[in-house]
Amino acid sequence: MILFSSDLFLGAEALIDYYRLRFQIEFTFRDAKQHFGLEDFMGLKQISVRNAVSLSFFLVNLSSYLLGSLRAQVAGAGISDLKSWYRGQHYASALLKMLPQNPEAIICEQIMQQIGWLGLIHGASTMAPEQKMAA
Repeated sequence: MILFSSDLFLGAEALIDYYRLRFQIEFTFRDAKQHFGLEDFMGLKQISVRNAVSLSFFLVNLSSYLLGSLRAQVAGAGISDLKSWYRGQHYASALLKMLPQNPEAIICEQIMQQIGWLGLIHGASTMAPEQKMAA
């Protein structure tokens, strides 16, 4: 790895830390633009711009927190997988509410899990064996 700096007195460890922080900021901005609408926002007033930026970064932080539990089940899951997972959960919940009789809670949970798996990009290839059997 070759890193460059114009500060000749900056130590190697500090330089590596600065580069790590810089790329974390770059990835956060990329996620905010790509997944949470920061790129498409067209506000002109300071308050609306501040609200849009704050909401986008809040969603980036929330999604990184939620990805922790999804990645425990699906290795390599990303934000698109997270969106698909919760969209599937929402649709399954809405579908179960339409039924004339409510199924047992365990059946509802199994249905919601299976529908949640449908839209995952990294789903079937990275599921644990016991999860594949359930699906």
